Amino acid sequence: MTSPRSPITKAVIPAAGLGTRFLPATKATPKEMLPVVDRPAIQYVVEEATSAGLTDVLMVTGRNKRPLEDHFDRNYELEEVLRAKGDEGRLSRVLESSALATVHYVRQGDPKGLGHAVACAEPHVGRQPFAVLLGDDLIDPRDPLLTRMTEVREQHGGSVVALLEVDPSQIHLYGCAGVEPTGVDAVVRVTGLVEKPERADAPSNYAVIGRYVLDPAVFDVLRETEPGRGGEIQLTDALQTLAGDPSRGGPVHGVVFRGRRYDTGDRADYLRSIVRLACEREDLGPDFRDWLMKYVNGEMREIE
Repeated sequence: MTSPRSPITKAVIPAAGLGTRFLPATKATPKEMLPVVDRPAIQYVVEEATSAGLTDVLMVTGRNKRPLEDHFDRNYELEEVLRAKGDEGRLSRVLESSALATVHYVRQGDPKGLGHAVACAEPHVGRQPFAVLLGDDLIDPRDPLLTRMTEVREQHGGSVVALLEVDPSQIHLYGCAGVEPTGVDAVVRVTGLVEKPERADAPSNYAVIGRYVLDPAVFDVLRETEPGRGGEIQLTDALQTLAGDPSRGGPVHGVVFRGRRYDTGDRADYLRSIVRLACEREDLGPDFRDWLMKYVNGEMREIE
């Protein structure tokens, strides 16, 4: 087990999924590149990582994911066109993505689940603690969830997962954590984890959402983790092993998140996320909210 105070500088972002829920939009475009207002979803995730001090980002990709690499690389031709036009505003936004972090890439190859994607990061991460951020969950920058999770890791060692209280009828959609209190508000000790349980079998209504801070011992456990639900290697199963035997890599704690989260995992939630974020933008919000109110109230005969 590494020292609880080992600095966390590396983030792993699994991005090998096919995005089938968004077909045909994702036939040729990675789902991570779908725009959320005027930035691709993946950029929000990288910005969150860097805001928490994680400046070394590894993306675990698959086939047809080259646009991810292009987005975080320089585009000299476009930059020169904007510079020649004196369009400093757009130039700044174009340069922003390539300056966020040092971004690396590894191919997952045969996709065998989230646990397998995380295991692919071992050669890059080594024996250091690291964070995993899933692209379907966007966390509002005003709610520094990842920073709080790294603080809990520094205090307790081991691994930390992000938890969200959901309606019991929805728990079958998530990994679910059994927990016990620690005496600290919004921090719990995880006693067990199960992937997408039926409502009657769920140990709680605490759902695991897409943020993890992991001890490198998870790699050792993943190597011996058999395929679980859906025939895939589940990260939840590896964390269950660590929670049941802290001697292998420290305890597992959970940070209960009560902030603003934008779920881009399905079409309806994706649309809600865009509307919420657009409404809060200073440059777009006032006019957009006015238009939206008129539309909802049926005051517009024609949509332009």
